[in-house]
This record gives sequence, structure tokens and C-alpha cells, in this order.
Amino acid sequence: MAENIYKATIKYAGDEFFIGTSPSGHAQTIDTKGERKSAPTPMEMLLVSVGACTAVDVVSILEKKRQIVTDYKVEVTGERREEMPRAFTKFHIHHIVYGRDVSERAVAQAIELSDTKYCSVAATVRPTAEITTSYEIVEG
Repeated sequence: MAENIYKATIKYAGDEFFIGTSPSGHAQTIDTKGERKSAPTPMEMLLVSVGACTAVDVVSILEKKRQIVTDYKVEVTGERREEMPRAFTKFHIHHIVYGRDVSERAVAQAIELSDTKYCSVAATVRPTAEITTSYEIVEG
């Protein structure tokens, strides 16, 4: 099976700053000086990546199921090992779906499909980290 090759570049910008450029050419600052917090760290970006990947899937699936979603948010928490390397061992993804008469079954199915079939980021981290999900539906 042929694999697709993706290339990102990360350039040191001095004083523990880096500029990451994605394969599509978008630049992102990265800050590894913990107390400064002027840009995300690589591990923070991983949390965002896990959440964004599943969010894209869930919204798309709910639209295909003709659900009336007026707003949507994902909250991702991660637990890391104390010892080095301080890898994530657990992720919890909480989906908050706002809408009118949104079907609980449709939301549960959309999350399940994302988690087991579509989300590439979850598939990448799942061999070394447990992923759990939850959701709530808010009428409005």
C-alpha cells in the first residue's frame, strides 16, 4: 500500500521560540519556555489536533444526518506521565452540541464514527493513549 508523504518544517527563532510551517504552508509559532506562554507548546497543539480532528468529523456527520446544529464545541483534556518522556496516556473528549431537536442517537453515532473510523489523529495516538468520549446536547 502506497503511503502519502507530508512534510512540515520547524525553524528555531531564538529564545525557545520555533516557527512550524505545515505542509499546506501555514505558519504557527511554538513556545517551549513554559512560564512565558506566548504560543502553544507541541503537547498543547496535540490536544488541539485531537479535538479539531474529531470536531470536523462530528459536524460533518451531523450535517449529513440533517441535524440542526446551531453551535458546537469540543473540550479535550489529557493526562501525562510524570516521568520522561512525559507522553499523554489518556485523552477525554467532551462534545457539546447546541441545536434544535438534535437527536441523541445521531450525536452518539457521529462521535462513534469519528472515534473508530474517521479521525486520523485519534488513530495515531490510540496505540499509546486511552481515548474516552462524552457529550451533552443543549437545546437552543
